[in-house]
Amino acid sequence: MKAYLRIHPDDNVAVALTSLEPGTDVSVDSSEKVIALREPIPQGHKFALHDISKGSQIRKYGYPIGVATEDIPTGSWVHVHNIRTGLGDLLTYSYEKQNTELPQTEERYFQGFRRRDGRVAVRNELWIIPTVGCVNNIASAIERKAQKLVAGTIEAVAAFPHPYGCSQMGDDQEHTRRILADLINHPNAGGVLVLGLGCENSNIDVLKSYIGAYDEQRVRFLVCQESDDEVADALKLLEELADYAGKLTREPISVSELVIGMKCGGSDGLSGITANPMVGAFSDLLISKGGTTILTEVPEMFGAETQLMNRCENEELFEKTVHLINDFKEYFQSHNQTIYENPSPGNKKGGISTLEDKSMGCTQKSGTAAVRGVLSYGEPVKEKGLNLLSAPGNDLVASTALAASGAHIVLFTTGRGTPFASPVPTVKISTNNRLSDKKSNWIDFNCGTLVEGGTLGELRDQLFDYVVAVASGKLVKSEEAGYHDMAIFKQGVTL
Repeated sequence: MKAYLRIHPDDNVAVALTSLEPGTDVSVDSSEKVIALREPIPQGHKFALHDISKGSQIRKYGYPIGVATEDIPTGSWVHVHNIRTGLGDLLTYSYEKQNTELPQTEERYFQGFRRRDGRVAVRNELWIIPTVGCVNNIASAIERKAQKLVAGTIEAVAAFPHPYGCSQMGDDQEHTRRILADLINHPNAGGVLVLGLGCENSNIDVLKSYIGAYDEQRVRFLVCQESDDEVADALKLLEELADYAGKLTREPISVSELVIGMKCGGSDGLSGITANPMVGAFSDLLISKGGTTILTEVPEMFGAETQLMNRCENEELFEKTVHLINDFKEYFQSHNQTIYENPSPGNKKGGISTLEDKSMGCTQKSGTAAVRGVLSYGEPVKEKGLNLLSAPGNDLVASTALAASGAHIVLFTTGRGTPFASPVPTVKISTNNRLSDKKSNWIDFNCGTLVEGGTLGELRDQLFDYVVAVASGKLVKSEEAGYHDMAIFKQGVTL
């Protein structure tokens, strides 16, 4: 097993792949002299390969990830106590296009569902979508009583409570309506019951204009204030939806029709070395077969955004990506918040020191493909290939946004672990073996083996096989536990 790694030849730090003791001799390549570590280096954390003077750049992934706040001797631990972000506020960008063509690879199929409108799905579920938080408990009660409908090809009945739909203003109200409409239209739902109260701002009549044309056999509506017994009426409608959706069966479908969301949360120092590059390799492979991926969590692109901008297929997409980044920075400023806030406590504990450090690892999930689409929050994906989506870093909000934009499955990398779900199957991918072993009830796929000598190509193919299995009906751990979560991005005033 390798004990440490210099990711790029230009780096002046290396990453401990296992916990290292003081006095450990280190030589990262044959041309380097042997150095002795001065202090303990936890797994995933960085140590200096050379003397780094105060004010100098600290480089990882071949890019600056921060500035030394003090002189750092060779062999010393490099972390939040001696490094700060080197990022500023709004920046001016120039387009330096990179050639990013991927060779086409052989076709692959999964067993999925084909909807009446031609769209494909990886699940055939019944969804209960409340228009407003006031009917959340009713929706949950209906979900419990409707579990008897899970039979044949009906794979789950799930309600998606949320606290919004009324007392909202401006973009908040608009976001709620767009996300709810996106979920109602999501192909993984074979049947949808839209449950309204009757007096809310985002009532059913208003929401219908956001939903657009719909199959009346697939989407049904119930206004609780107009019903004598809303639970009984809802169960009757769900039975009708089950009769409709239950006639569908799985059939072979090309992976070129798959849309996969990509998100990371609770990172550690191995995220940018194991799981995130693995997801990037997966993304490239799916795109080479004609498929689609979506990358989100814009604040965690800060500091690595130029890598994405220069992979934009044309200048129009470059300009959209500039707005994607700067609009989020302005959102932070409008709330008097620091743009380049340090990573979370869990990220720091795992070895992430600055936002640049996390962002460089985060963007590894995008692989090498050209950016072919830039989506606003709640906007459905239209272009095949790699897409960028405007959404925050919050795990539940971002994963819901990926589903709302059309992701059939979300790949979620983590170095800390989390049990949450989203509206679609959410594959938890661990960055390290310890997490995979400790939380086997949360983790679906382990990339920690990469530090033990496994190859990226071999593990990429295993991940691809696993995703095809999930698309064909294999349950992920959160689905086995019965979890379904959703969250909507809130930015403004509550009345």
